[in-house]
Formats: sequence, structure tokens, C-alpha cells
Amino acid sequence: MRKGLAATTLAGLVTVLLPGLSPAQELFQNRLGGPLPSPSITSPNLPPAMPPAEPEAQLSLSALLAGPGVPLRQGLAWRIYEDRGDGTRPSIIARSVEAEPHFTLAPGTYVATVTYGFASASKRIVMGGQPATDTLRVAAGALKLSGAVGDQKIAPAQVTFSVFVPVGTNSEGRLVRTGIKTGEILRLPEGTYHVVSTYGESNAIQRADLRVENGKVTEATLNHRAATVTLKLVAAPGAEAFAGTAFSVLTPGGDTIREAIGAFPQVTLSEGDYVLIARHDGQVYTREFKVESGLDRDIEVVAKSS
Repeated sequence: MRKGLAATTLAGLVTVLLPGLSPAQELFQNRLGGPLPSPSITSPNLPPAMPPAEPEAQLSLSALLAGPGVPLRQGLAWRIYEDRGDGTRPSIIARSVEAEPHFTLAPGTYVATVTYGFASASKRIVMGGQPATDTLRVAAGALKLSGAVGDQKIAPAQVTFSVFVPVGTNSEGRLVRTGIKTGEILRLPEGTYHVVSTYGESNAIQRADLRVENGKVTEATLNHRAATVTLKLVAAPGAEAFAGTAFSVLTPGGDTIREAIGAFPQVTLSEGDYVLIARHDGQVYTREFKVESGLDRDIEVVAKSS
């Protein structure tokens, strides 16, 4: 009897403490008395979707001569700079020497520049994923130079030119370029330039201020008053010249204009008076002579005791 009574009593306790629950439900009860929540599945917190990146696009460029608006077809140098907008120096990302170049660029801000000789132009361009076309206008003209003595043109190999930008009262303030040849086209921004023409390698020099205008070629001939003389040391007038003679050409004041060595070197000199000194075999000989513009001739020093 005691065994059956214990079983009955345990069953009653279970019924009192957990009424209406099955043994399986009782197993999962919350210790605080409420049912456990049902598990659920939620989606992860993902960042919002990014819009698709804008594609690269083609930039087509061309150049016109300011003023007449003539298209420039040659002598161009293009550069594309990336403008980051952070104050740093823009970096070159593309180059071209074509007349009408095409560049494939990602969206962003750029600076396009074109140089035409010593003239240039630039433009800020914004690319946004669509093809773009633009034109730069270059304010430029040109110089074309030659030299002459009287009515006679100087051979191109005998004359060179230098071009300067005047600064203040200094006509040769800033050198643009030297060694310019006869007939060469020198492209320049509009403005006034100082031109120096050198005939030969001595003192035959001429200068001029020339104006360059947009869209025009300024042609100028600088006229020299000079001549080329052939120096000789001879035993008698008209005789064969001595080889290995050292010559010095001086002004009447004693300033050295040119030195040369040989049997008959040629020297181009501005018109005027000169003194010629010839040295040979330890002997020194002198002669005064005059240069007349356009009169090329021999200058002989006779090797005889003074």
C-alpha cells in the first residue's frame, strides 16, 4: 500500500504545479514560468547597393588660331592633366601630337593644354561618362627672318637670329630662342620682340624690334652693313700665302674682334676701320685696313721688315 500511495501523491503534485501541460511541454518551460519564445530567422543588415560606376568616355579636341579662326593642323603638342582639386600639382595622364586627338578618360575634372611653338592655350574640362568635344583657341602669330647686305641676300648658312622679349628698358630681357635659321617659321604669342641678327662669327650684328600679330606671319629682312675679308700673309703682293699664320683683327682702340689661324682665313666684319696683326715664324707684321659694306676682298699683309 505505501508504494501505491507514493505514486498517487507524486501524480497529484505534478497536476497541481503544472496543470494542463504535457510532459514534453513541461520539459521546455521557462524557469520563470512563461513559455520559451519561438526561434525566428532575420536577414543580415547589408549596406545599401552602390550605384553603377560611370564609364570612361572619349574626349575629342581641336585647335583654332585666335582671330581668323583658322584650324591648326600641324606643330601642335597636346597634354591632358588630372585636376584633383586638392591643391597638388596636376599630373600629366595623356599626350598627343595629332591635329585632332582623342582621349579616353574616366569621369572627373581635367585640364587640356595645347602648345603651338611658343604659344599655348588651356581649358578646364569635366568628364561625366559621356563623349565630349571641345576646341581651344591659340593666340599666336609667327616670325620669318632673313638677312641681306644691300640688295644681296645673305646665304642661310652665314646668318643666324636670336629673339628676345623686352623686359622694362632691357631690350634683351628674356631670351626666347637662339640659333634661328633663315626662312624658319617661329611661332610666338602676340607681342613685340627684339631680334638680333648675326652675320658670320664676329661683329657684323643688326638689331630690330618687330611686332607679331595674331594669325599673321611677320616677314622681316635685317640689312647688314658688312663684308667678308680673306686674310693673307704674303712675301709680296699677290704671292702665295704663308700657311700656319696666326691673325688677330683689332679695332683702332686695340680691342680684339677676331682671331684665326691658317693660310687665308675668312672673317666677316662690320664696316669700319681695323688693324690686322699677323704672326709667323716668330715674326710679327701689322697693317691697317678698312671694311666697306658689300665689298668682299683679300687683305694682304706683306712679310717684310718694318
